[in-house]
Amino acid sequence: ELGRLKTGTPPRLLKRSIDFSQLEEQPGDEPVPYFSFWKDAEQDEEFHVEQSANPYPKGSILDQIGGQLKCWITWTSSKTATIIRENLHKSPMYSGVIEGVGPRYCPSIEDKIVRFEDKETHQIFLEPEGIATDEIYVNGFSTCLPFEVQIEMVRTIKGCENAEILRPAYAVEYDFASPRQLHPSLECKPCRNLFLAGQINGTSGYEEAGAQGLMAGINAALRVQAKEPLVLRRDQAYIGVLIDDLITKGTQEPYRMFTSRAEYRLLLRQDNADLRLSAIGNDKGVLSGRCFDVFCSKKVAVENEIERLEKTFEGSTSLAQVLRRNEVNYENLPQRDETLPEEVRQQVEITVKYAGYVERQEAEVARFRTMEDKQIPAWLDYAGIVGLRNEARQKLIDHQPATLGQASRISGVSPSDISLVMVHMKRGPKEADAAGVREGRVGKSQRPNPQGPTKLQSVIEKKSEATPLAIDRRLRHGLDEFGDHSVGHEIAFYI
Repeated sequence: ELGRLKTGTPPRLLKRSIDFSQLEEQPGDEPVPYFSFWKDAEQDEEFHVEQSANPYPKGSILDQIGGQLKCWITWTSSKTATIIRENLHKSPMYSGVIEGVGPRYCPSIEDKIVRFEDKETHQIFLEPEGIATDEIYVNGFSTCLPFEVQIEMVRTIKGCENAEILRPAYAVEYDFASPRQLHPSLECKPCRNLFLAGQINGTSGYEEAGAQGLMAGINAALRVQAKEPLVLRRDQAYIGVLIDDLITKGTQEPYRMFTSRAEYRLLLRQDNADLRLSAIGNDKGVLSGRCFDVFCSKKVAVENEIERLEKTFEGSTSLAQVLRRNEVNYENLPQRDETLPEEVRQQVEITVKYAGYVERQEAEVARFRTMEDKQIPAWLDYAGIVGLRNEARQKLIDHQPATLGQASRISGVSPSDISLVMVHMKRGPKEADAAGVREGRVGKSQRPNPQGPTKLQSVIEKKSEATPLAIDRRLRHGLDEFGDHSVGHEIAFYI
């Protein structure tokens, strides 16, 4: 199953043709936020490097050039909008040549002018492409208008009145494979041993592609070794959220990963990525022994300091309780350990301050873990589940979810549908098949029940508008009448 999507890129400008004196300077963050927890692992035996005159890792690009390259902010003008409106008929997107859907959160400059016509100007970032090139990336100005129109457009941007285009902007329409055809390992369901990652799965963005490539590569290697695939849960990593969203919901537009897509955002923080994933990486052989030792040293240091704060008192109050106060941080904490490195102090403070909130979310994860991990058996025949709504039946047959958790997140599948699936699973293959025959099912089709819904169906359907507590009570009461106490309790727990 294939679909069509669209992406685009902005023009690249010659740096020396831009008048930066008119622009607003945009420096990088200081201190530099690194993507790696192990930037110093190869240079130092400890899990940190003491602060020095040069704050950058030895041998890095930042170390070589003495800091970060600057970006600049500029703006389009009313002339920009006029030129675009006058030439809109030349745009493949608006003339119908390109029909694919583009990224919702990265609109072209034509889209911005058309969709936000009340805005007189739009912000543009000018970003250097690298240290060894004079190319400037015009972020926020992607277009597919003809080259001669692009020249006019660019020269209406403040500071770019005399800018020269080194490479014109362009748009690309491309095929993608519906990600609902993938296993959680990113292996294709129709083709064993074929793993897909990146734009072909309907995603947009470097990080999204990199995350999928990492998981597809790991799982391809594990397949060669005849080992179980690595599947990260939604409460373990944003990678888990990304892949689960793709394989259960699919996508009709280029998919971007946002924190708002994760229901367990409090656990998926950038500061604790090493705590969440290092042990898994070490177990699968993708994290070096040196880096894992660095992680273990940090973890022990954090745990030891938290234990010390719990046992050390300032008057009648433990230091941990003091640190939980809003106005207190580790830097002004009495009896603090000045020898601890910054990353350890930060993790200690976060862990102590937010312990209550984190524990609450972990309890929520534990409650739903049983359903999330409950595998749907291969023998289950959705066509044979009496009472299952036609929409849900069609979606479940189409998606073939691996777990109840995945099934519950499919659009069009309600909690009552999941409850019926659970009851069917509990019966087992022989009893489920026999129950289907008793209810009047013939082969793979289902006849409507002339007697109307059973008590079980009525109880489940009524609960959709109730609160969780009311759901629990109603299900227990109704299912006790139905005559299967164990099934009633199981359904109430899962919902």
